[in-house]
Amino acid sequence: MAPGTPGFIPVLHAATTSRPDEIDTLVAADAVAAALKHLGYNTEIIGLASDLSEVEALSASRPLLVFNLVDAVDGDGKLAPMVPERLDALGIPYTGCQTNAWRDTLSKIETKLRLAETGLPTPDWSEDGTGMAQQPRVIVKPVWEHGSLGLEESSVVPGTKAPQVIAERNERWTTEHFAESFIDGREFNVAMLGGAQGVDVLPIAEITFEDWKDGRPRIVDYDAKWAPDSDVYAGTPRRFGLEETAPALAGRLTLLAQASWILFGLSSYARIDFRVDAEGRPYILEVNVNPCLSPDAGFAAAASESGLAYEDMIGRIVEARVERCPSPSNADRN
Repeated sequence: MAPGTPGFIPVLHAATTSRPDEIDTLVAADAVAAALKHLGYNTEIIGLASDLSEVEALSASRPLLVFNLVDAVDGDGKLAPMVPERLDALGIPYTGCQTNAWRDTLSKIETKLRLAETGLPTPDWSEDGTGMAQQPRVIVKPVWEHGSLGLEESSVVPGTKAPQVIAERNERWTTEHFAESFIDGREFNVAMLGGAQGVDVLPIAEITFEDWKDGRPRIVDYDAKWAPDSDVYAGTPRRFGLEETAPALAGRLTLLAQASWILFGLSSYARIDFRVDAEGRPYILEVNVNPCLSPDAGFAAAASESGLAYEDMIGRIVEARVERCPSPSNADRN
């Protein structure tokens, strides 16, 4: 199916205007819809209510496929897999990773268990903070949320304080947290784009920490991602070129990202986040099955670095999904 072929591809989201990360999803929905129109597809942006009733109504419109941007429902990341699950039940194909991958990566703890069991490197962790007293520093993270929600400067604490901080944050945010060994090193994002010939690893992005306040932990917290007027946002630009400056490290990150893709059965597009310690040892932090696709986000930047314009990137995502489901029910429809 080449871009320009008529077909209806609605863009689904369940975002609100209550938080910057949710607003960014609305920006992405507008951009994806504009790209689909430019590529010749019919499209419509559909915001889902908490009961997902709009998903049920999709069958009547017989879409070619659905462009799924849902990463939370009612602001709750735990609920996001309900959308691909329901689309599966209705027999409607969709972009992004499939339900099993969503389920297997939803909990950061379960993700780390799978990684560790397979021998892939990930920082040590504790669900309740016990056993971390020997760690100089740990970072306390939400178990279920992504997009750095709940991360701030005070998330990095001495290992001895991990149980106390986890308990405090569980109460404050009304969601579970855990402690992870803090890797004080470089941070990298590896964007991956699936296709008919397999998965392409896009140019590796490093998040740099510039003009950083003394003593402040080098992390990409919520403000660094979503508060453009903050000093940490300005101080965490991305840069490319690792493949030329450190090809051995780039090769290790690529192999680990590919292994993660296989382990979790990823498809369509995804992003793997890494930290690399002072000895050059990489650790997998997170597996993101639905990374942000807004035009100024890291995934689009990596695609652009590889030579793919934004609309071409969206076209690749659509084409790859259509090629995987060439059934009569997915024939062209105006």
